[in-house]
Amino acid sequence: MPATLDLVRQYLSGSQWEFSEVVVVDDGSRDATAAVAQRAGARVLRNPGNRGKGYSVRHGMLEAKGEWSLFTDADLSAPIAELEKLWRTAGCEKARVVFGSRALDRSLVGVHQSAFRETTGRLFNLLMRIETGLPFHDTQCGFKLFETAAAREIFGRQLLDGFGFDVEVLYIASRLGYRVLEVPVRWNDVAGTKVSMWRGVTAFLDPLKVRWNGVTGKYR
Repeated sequence: MPATLDLVRQYLSGSQWEFSEVVVVDDGSRDATAAVAQRAGARVLRNPGNRGKGYSVRHGMLEAKGEWSLFTDADLSAPIAELEKLWRTAGCEKARVVFGSRALDRSLVGVHQSAFRETTGRLFNLLMRIETGLPFHDTQCGFKLFETAAAREIFGRQLLDGFGFDVEVLYIASRLGYRVLEVPVRWNDVAGTKVSMWRGVTAFLDPLKVRWNGVTGKYR
């Protein structure tokens, strides 16, 4: 955590933004995560217990104060400097949602996941496209930039608290008529960041839940 925050702070100190903040969401940790983040200058938000990644990201995005909001995994598997690609694309293409992708240019992946996890990821995204109609090839890369006004509309409608929330927020954004673009980014698998087999299996059901919620009008 300290190394991640140092890298983010260094990047932001030389950036073009007049205002920037780092928000860390504490999902019911029992160690010194919150205290370390606060000492590093981050604004810490605490979940009411352990609620899951989807809940944590929603909490952070709805509390963000800037005009644009990026959420990224704490391990910085996508280097923070890749934000420049998303920002440039958003400006040039007039998009309100831009997200990183490992699938569009796999030569940018420096350290790969295991063959099993990569194959599972490709299968997940194939089924996701069939079930939801979304055209994207890597919804699960945890590096996404939103115009904050759009983020409030999108995340305010989010219902899933687990790992399927990535599909859900992109689906909601598309249904609301926002332009959503997928951009290839550099990415490296980081040892020690794991998802349990059970969570991986249940995640395959999430696109179906998203489609059902859309059909039944729950995102209106």
